[in-house]
Amino acid sequence: MADQFDTIEQLDHDRLVLFVLDIFHRTLIHYGLWYREMEYQTGLARAIEADEDVFRTSLMVQMKRLSKVLGFEVDQDGIPRKLKDMDRDQLLELAKAQAVNWLANDGVWFQKIENMYDMASAKRINDTCWTHFSPYEAERIKLLLGLGQNSGLEGLRAALGLRNYALVNRQSIHQVDENSFIFQMNDCRVQSARKRRGLPDYPCSSVGNVEYPYFASTIDSRITTECVGCPPGDHPEEWYCAWKFTLNP
Repeated sequence: MADQFDTIEQLDHDRLVLFVLDIFHRTLIHYGLWYREMEYQTGLARAIEADEDVFRTSLMVQMKRLSKVLGFEVDQDGIPRKLKDMDRDQLLELAKAQAVNWLANDGVWFQKIENMYDMASAKRINDTCWTHFSPYEAERIKLLLGLGQNSGLEGLRAALGLRNYALVNRQSIHQVDENSFIFQMNDCRVQSARKRRGLPDYPCSSVGNVEYPYFASTIDSRITTECVGCPPGDHPEEWYCAWKFTLNP
């Protein structure tokens, strides 16, 4: 006689709720694994090309199916009508809320690895993650804005304003000359929280020296990045870190 497998019908209500959430979790992880392996085997450009088509198709398929179960309307592209009917203030609030969720998710991963091992391990993994996320975020913004491959400092200026960090931190740009500007992170959510708790600055220069050069060079390969200042180095009260971007001939 064959062994009987457990089925979802045998789960109690609370476990069934957790199971439903876990299916969403598995879907996110599986999507990420597909993307990561595509990037590894074919390169960033081809992975971004595939991701754009896959995301739009997958979103349409998933939203239409979920709309039938949950009772919400979608348009022909699978975008929930409730989302499209929101006014600008609601959409901005939603975008900012999700950006904070993104940062919180980042922090939870960092703390988990730090607790499992040590800060050096968490920083190493964090820095490596940014070698993938920073160019990915740049490519997504390029698609959103319709930027070409070499949009110069104007393209970078626009793209810096649409990073996730731009929604949770306060930043500014100061023109140096026609070929360069300095970007300042005037208020950093992470560093400000540490300051309120009486903690020293988080030493973020290692990740910054990955994050900003990768982002800038993805926007335009002619742009080079120079660290003006970043913890654990000294910085003035008006900014936590600053980066100089230069467009080379």
